[in-house]
Amino acid sequence: MRMLETQIDQGFGGEFIEFAIERGVLRFGEFKTKAGRLSPYFFNAGLFNDGQALRRLGQFYAKAILSGGIDFDLLFGPAYKGIPLVTATAVALDEMGRNVPICFNRKEAKDHGEGGLTIGAPLAGRTLIIDDVISAGTSVRESVQLIGQSGAHPCGVVIALDRMERGSGEMSAVQEVQKYFNIPVLSIATLDDLVGHLQTKGGMARELQMVAAYRTRYGAPLHVP
Repeated sequence: MRMLETQIDQGFGGEFIEFAIERGVLRFGEFKTKAGRLSPYFFNAGLFNDGQALRRLGQFYAKAILSGGIDFDLLFGPAYKGIPLVTATAVALDEMGRNVPICFNRKEAKDHGEGGLTIGAPLAGRTLIIDDVISAGTSVRESVQLIGQSGAHPCGVVIALDRMERGSGEMSAVQEVQKYFNIPVLSIATLDDLVGHLQTKGGMARELQMVAAYRTRYGAPLHVP
């Protein structure tokens, strides 16, 4: 199976990296990952935590979606982080002339009131998943299962940052999702965008050295046959 492209040529990855650093969402230091690796950077999308930040974040997601050219009918945000992300993205898309319905899930089914596992528009048609990152791919797998069970069709995933590092094998978590589900994964920015930003930003030589070394040691190949 031919691998789908992870990152499109959209030109605003560096701008997003700078925005994330300014907001303290992207930090440098020594952080232990779920895989037990010591990462020189940490990305926490939960720190996009006010109206101004969410408005701009939604604009980045909207640009990535419009640049990616994926046909979709509905945006889906997996609980919990995906809920503000999908909402901000839908508002930004509307400002750009595309009004789309959104849906997000509950962690537990509600047995009273309107009931059900989801809130918002009905899960139907080509459904685009909005998330922050893909680490182990668990959130995407659960979303794809829920979308399929509802009779809708998962048509892609959009994330903020592709870490581009190997999982248990040679592929990255993003590449595994693309290959297993045969759907595209678009990212606003990648680890390569972070390296490029550090190369052009003055006074960050140490951070560049650490991130580049991490990319060399744990980075996944750009293309997997």
